[in-house]
Amino acid sequence: MARRSSLGDRLYRGETGINFIGRTRTWFLVSGVLVLISLAALGFRGLNLGIEFQGGALFAVPNATCSIPDAREIAAQATGTDPIVTETGAGIIRVQTPPVDPAQSLQITELLAQGCGVPASDITVQLVGPTWGAEITSKGIQALAVFLLLVSLFLAIYFEWRFAVAALVALAHDVILTVGIYAVTGLQVTPATLIGFLTILGYSLYDTVVVFDKVKEETKGITAQSVTTYGEAANRAINQVLVRSINTSITSLLPVVAIIVVGAGLLGAGTLLDLAVALAVGMAVGVYSSIFIATPFAVMLKSRQSEIKALDARVAARRAGSGRRAADSQEAAAAAVGGVDLDPAVRNQPKRQPRSKRGRK
Repeated sequence: MARRSSLGDRLYRGETGINFIGRTRTWFLVSGVLVLISLAALGFRGLNLGIEFQGGALFAVPNATCSIPDAREIAAQATGTDPIVTETGAGIIRVQTPPVDPAQSLQITELLAQGCGVPASDITVQLVGPTWGAEITSKGIQALAVFLLLVSLFLAIYFEWRFAVAALVALAHDVILTVGIYAVTGLQVTPATLIGFLTILGYSLYDTVVVFDKVKEETKGITAQSVTTYGEAANRAINQVLVRSINTSITSLLPVVAIIVVGAGLLGAGTLLDLAVALAVGMAVGVYSSIFIATPFAVMLKSRQSEIKALDARVAARRAGSGRRAADSQEAAAAAVGGVDLDPAVRNQPKRQPRSKRGRK
């Protein structure tokens, strides 16, 4: 009994497949809606910037006996503002307030120590000015600009400028959706989140290059034939690497999920959580964009080339001719089975009498 082939084998051999290129408008419409939602959330809700970007004071109270509302009330009375109070998985209460002077910081520490039943020396205080966050943002933008420049040069040299443009569109798509998810959910943006953003750009680019490389292999010398269009060859390439992309994404996400669950949830490492969430969101978005955005956009740009237009016209003409020949063959076969001649001149001739009746008058 023959062994049943897997889905990946059938996709690679072309026995089955998903019409990614043929549904380009659908993918673009879905992504366009998601991008609009992300931009709207960013414009109306904004980002929940961490203390490093907007400045302030952070008090970490370990082994606290007080509740989150109690800690919030203590800090609010001392500062006259509404502080942000959270609790980590390790039982540490984190109290974030606007910028305070050293005297206010000492006062808040003493009040938290009394209200939460811990020594004042055990409370960790972090004072951050807003200028430090501005410097981090500036350095991040510089790193992003250099990254995009080098990426564009690499793709333009290894593939061509159309693939470079498609990759940049996919990267912009990934950044907007990832930032939009942070705006919608209200997750805090910290320097670790910024590092995660830069990391997912590299991951998204890697997955895009894998798909582009397969497209380049499948479309090499394609203009010398008239059987397959460029879009069909590119679609076959996507299906061939589809399972690989999914498997790579799953194996990459597993350690990230482990960081979120173990490192952040059980150990209470906030920095790990900020980094891991950015990586998880970005990886998922990056896989989507490499298949549904980058490659269809590159095919759309390639389809405007004169040689690709000529190829598509030849393929269409060949298939139209094959269709006419097939129809003629089917009609002739049907006529032969039914004993009817297709020639009108022959069909209109009178029927000849049998030989046995010709001599009888």
